[in-house]
Amino acid sequence: MVDMAGPVMKQRGPVEVEFFGFCLQERDTAAVPVQFPEGWDTEGGFLTICEGRLDVRSAGHTHTADLVVEVWDEPPPVDVAGAWEADAQAVIVSPSGTLDVWGVTGGDAGEPVLLGRPGVWRLRLRCAGRAAVAEQAQHGVPEGVERYLAQFWPVRE
Repeated sequence: MVDMAGPVMKQRGPVEVEFFGFCLQERDTAAVPVQFPEGWDTEGGFLTICEGRLDVRSAGHTHTADLVVEVWDEPPPVDVAGAWEADAQAVIVSPSGTLDVWGVTGGDAGEPVLLGRPGVWRLRLRCAGRAAVAEQAQHGVPEGVERYLAQFWPVRE
């Protein structure tokens, strides 16, 4: 049995979700032809891929979600413990090695995602707590009910 190495970087923090979404956007705005929230698809799927940004659709209107980011040197294991309700993959080019977390109203929604180096990155994004936050957000502003796991690893050419 091969023992896989773990992530080379891991960070965790809150994300302020508003109007059912947030975005991971390349810090170097010259690499993002359409800045978030312009073009935000209010009826979009769980993850919408745009040049230089990744738009995430939440199940709750306004709340604070939990975001765990892992950066790997190789593809992470596919099986990760958790009752995931949504799962998507994407590729993003990051000339700066940093992705900012933006809210739909255009402000900072969380701590920047530090990839560690510029490059082309693959992302596997998973989410749990969607059904619960959809219900709870109708009656208040829940915290930590919806949870995201974002796993990044470099695309090798």
